[in-house]
Parts: sequence; structure tokens; C-alpha cells
Amino acid sequence: MGPNQRGDSRAAILGRMVALLERAAAQGAKLVVFPELAFTTFFPRWPMDRDAPELLGCFETAMPNPAVQPLFDRARALGVGFYVGYAELTPDGQRFNSAVTVAPDGTILFKYRKIHLPGSDRVKDGQRYQQLEKMYFEYGDMGFPAVRGPAGWGAPVLGMLICNDRRWPEGWRVLGLQGVELVMVGYNSAAYDPNGGEGESAERRTFHSTLAAQANAYMNATWAVAVAKAGVEDGAGLIGGSCIVDPNGIVVAQATTLGDEVILADVDLDACRQGKEKMFDFAAHRRPQWYGPITGQVGATPPG
Repeated sequence: MGPNQRGDSRAAILGRMVALLERAAAQGAKLVVFPELAFTTFFPRWPMDRDAPELLGCFETAMPNPAVQPLFDRARALGVGFYVGYAELTPDGQRFNSAVTVAPDGTILFKYRKIHLPGSDRVKDGQRYQQLEKMYFEYGDMGFPAVRGPAGWGAPVLGMLICNDRRWPEGWRVLGLQGVELVMVGYNSAAYDPNGGEGESAERRTFHSTLAAQANAYMNATWAVAVAKAGVEDGAGLIGGSCIVDPNGIVVAQATTLGDEVILADVDLDACRQGKEKMFDFAAHRRPQWYGPITGQVGATPPG
């Protein structure tokens, strides 16, 4: 997706999403992946009071809800499923950066809540572009679930990640240990200066984004679909680089623009078998008795 500006209406954004869904379906897609926080601008760049009406208006209190129901209805009519990221406000007031995968019949297959939150829990003085996910969201509390997809998709084992999660191999490996065959990742990789000032270049960030999808797809013998919200959004740059990666780590399709765009690939689930049965046969080769530091500590501890 191209950028969602702060002043864009929900109806306009949803109209673009429905149009993208229809374009994908017309080209034979059975599963469509939308980005992280697809229904709004990337609001964590803006300092706001937690109870500000504008901030609360970015959160969904149910999924689906009347504001997004047209996307669910059109997908069901077309017989297409989808992944979409959104800001979730629970009935008891918890706030998560979440995603759901929806089956072709419009039912929600499963939900994921982002675990690796980047940024800060407070506004940083003098910093032009804020990243306030830790201030606006709680850490995900659902682990890394995997489910079996519909028979019409070949019954793949599906997993979800969101944005910064893709840079952390731990989440991918937990999915890999459940036999995952297709990982969907929506992202808004923000905070480069489109005028060439503060932050890393868009080229380097896009390289790292693609590298993470390729490496982790290969090391877990899974397909990966990583999808950006891109372009200059409210004056801040979002990288593009949406890509579909096969289980050998090869990019088989990649976006070429920073606007609304559809890329497609035929997903051959049998392509996962080579990696799962040979190089990354976990049952034969893993030695978890030596992996304790991965779960037993947070920061790095250099030797004395």
C-alpha cells in the first residue's frame, strides 16, 4: 500500500484496500496480505495523550467492525482470504499492535499480537521523527501461533509476524518448530528522512528488510510474504520493498513502487520439503540443550 495520510478518511483508505483486493482476485489470488496498521496512518510517530480522541480513533474495538466490514464482505464475495494489521483495543482497555488472518468465508482463522515492539515509551526531545510503539502498545501476549489453513489453499501451516518481528529470528524459529509453510508479515518501516537528512537511507533499510525475509524463510524452509505500507506519509518516509520469498530464500516477486501495487506468486508448498527434510531437519540436527541463553537472558553478556 501507498501512504495513509493523517487526514485521510477511513472510507477512502478502505476503498483503496478493497480495490487492491479486487485487483489481486482478478489475477487469481486466493490469499491477500495487507500491511501493518493498514487502516490508519502510522500514528506512533505522533506524540498524543493516551486518551486523545484522535489516538483512540486509530484503534479497533472489534474485528471486524462496521468501519472495516466492507473489506470482509468483498473478500467473502470473491472467495479470497486475507491478512491485515490493525491497532487493537480490548474490552478491558489493553492495546496491541495486532493482525488477523481471515478465511475465504470471512471467518477469522487466528490472531497475532506483535511481540518485538521497537521505539521508545516516551517522547525523545529533539528527535524529529518519533517511534512511540512502546508508549501506545503493550507487548503481545499470544506467543507465535500457527494454524492449518483452508483446504482450498492446500492446507498450509500458517504463521504471522508484524514489522520488527521479522528482524528477530526467534519468532521465525518458533513458527518453524510448528512446521510453518507460509509466514505473513505486514510492516511500516518508518523514520527515514525523504529529504536525505536524519536516519538511514531508504535503500539500506529496504535491503535489511528483504534480507530478513530471505534469511528466515531459508532457515525455516517456509514461504514468506512481507508487505509494506510505503511512501511519504505525513512527511516521514516509509520504505517499500514488499516481497514474496520462497523456501530457498529466493525473492520470486517484489514491489517496484511506493504506491498501491499488487504483486503475486504461485505458492508451491512442496518447495518446503527439501529444507524441512534435509538441511533444516530439526529433529535430526537441533541441539536445544545448548540454546539456554536464547530464552534465559535478554541483553548480551560478553566474557570477562
